[in-house]
Formats: sequence, structure tokens, C-alpha cells
Amino acid sequence: MQYAVSLEKLIEQFQKLPSVGLKSAQRMAYHILSLPEEEVKAFADAVVNAKKNIHYCAVCCDFTDEELCSVCKSDKRDKGTICVVEESKDVVAIEKTGEYFGTYHVLHGRLSPVKKIGADDIMIKPLLERFKDGEVSEVIMATNPNIEGEATAMYIARLLKPFGVKVTRLAYGIPVGADLEFADDMTLRRAIEGRKEF
Repeated sequence: MQYAVSLEKLIEQFQKLPSVGLKSAQRMAYHILSLPEEEVKAFADAVVNAKKNIHYCAVCCDFTDEELCSVCKSDKRDKGTICVVEESKDVVAIEKTGEYFGTYHVLHGRLSPVKKIGADDIMIKPLLERFKDGEVSEVIMATNPNIEGEATAMYIARLLKPFGVKVTRLAYGIPVGADLEFADDMTLRRAIEGRKEF
């Protein structure tokens, strides 16, 4: 089917979003067309304003529209602990638990020789800057439990050794409700290593 040129361009733009295929892009495009003009304008303005006003926090590199994000600004957070994550959405996931009260550092990626992503392509240098005053005592590596995430965690742990800080790794294990027989070797190994006293 031949779309109107403007509609085709809109569908193409939606398809560029992560995990959006042709059918989803078509649904979104048709939905936009069904909205009143002021709602479409509000949607477009929100996208443009977010892109214009959101930048990296001067300390942790998380997204913010101020100089410092809400975590770095807070005097209730433990500045001696930094949880290192790959993406901003990981901060949101950890915050939802209500169990972590330290600060964060967002790498905005992970090391990947295959994709030609090296240490200079992610936010490792700003992380190292945070150790100059000696305030940090522990770094929790919360990169994803895959080959690239593990390699990134090990690389950063090596860089942090001279600072004499404690470097820990999130314990990964068996999901609640899962059967042991279906767990892969790495998950089981992590579960055994990360076991706690009952």
C-alpha cells in the first residue's frame, strides 16, 4: 500500500524507536493523526523540550534538567557509596526497590569491542574524577549480567584498585518462582556465590 508521503515519514520515524516494528509504528502514526491538533503540538513540544533541556548531571551523568540530579542534590543520600549502572533506566529500576540510599554513576553504555565501544566512549573518566576527594568508600557494580556488562565491571574494578575503595558486584540469582532445572550455569554460579545466611 502506498501511504501519503507525510504519513510514510511519520511511520519511518516511529520505526527508529527501540523495539518498534512496522505494525506498531503504523498504529502510533495513525493514533497521532487521530488526536486534536493541540495534543499533537503538546506531544511534539514535549519531545523537543526534553531534547533541548535534558543533559547529564555534572556529578553522576544521569539525565537531569538542572546542574545536579535529585539524587546528587540530596543531603540524605550516602555520598560514600556509588552504584555504577549502564543506563539511566537502571537508576529508575534500583530506586523502585526503596532499598538503596547511596548515589549513582551512569556509564551510558558498556564496553563492546565488537561494536567498537571503548573506555573513552562511555562515562568512565567522570567516574574516576569522583575519587579525588577520598569521600567514596564503596562502589557497587550494577552492570548487566552478560559478557559485555561483566567485562565493563571488571575493567572499572581494575581502574579503582589504586583508590583503595571496596568494589562489590550485585548478587544475581534465581528469579522468584523459577525452577532450578531451567536456570543457566552462570545464573546458578552467581546464586551460589551471592548466597546469604538465612
